Amino acid sequence: QASGVQVADEVCRIFYDMKVRKCSTPEEIKKRKKAVIFCLSPDKKCIIVEEGKEILVGDVGVTVTDPFKHFVQMLPEKDCRYALYDASFETKESKKEELMFFLCSKDAIKKKFQGIKHECQANGPEDLNRACIAEKLGGSLVVAFEGSPV
Repeated sequence: QASGVQVADEVCRIFYDMKVRKCSTPEEIKKRKKAVIFCLSPDKKCIIVEEGKEILVGDVGVTVTDPFKHFVQMLPEKDCRYALYDASFETKESKKEELMFFLCSKDAIKKKFQGIKHECQANGPEDLNRACIAEKLGGSLVVAFEGSPV
């Protein structure tokens, strides 16, 4: 399905920015992306950033109370999307932040996202629940996801 599809430079730049977390000032941290959704271009030849489909770190606790729930609601029910989500979770030992990649068809874009630890193929809303995500992030070691108990 995705063979021959290109990945827009902006998509790669966003991935790099989310992956390295080089932000230092509180203002820069607020502008960092918590989640971003990508889609196919109208001509179906390129994976692009879906306009208006992102959550910034600065939105969390201000306009977005539950970032994961908000993220799931941004995804269309019947159409293919790709997404990066900067997951915050706790294990019995520590608090962690790791980048997750959500997809429904991955060939072209996955090659561009080297170093993703967690991948979640979601074929519908039922695949996007906290227990499922916690399982991907570390199974029974994960005790909380985005500040809520699992």
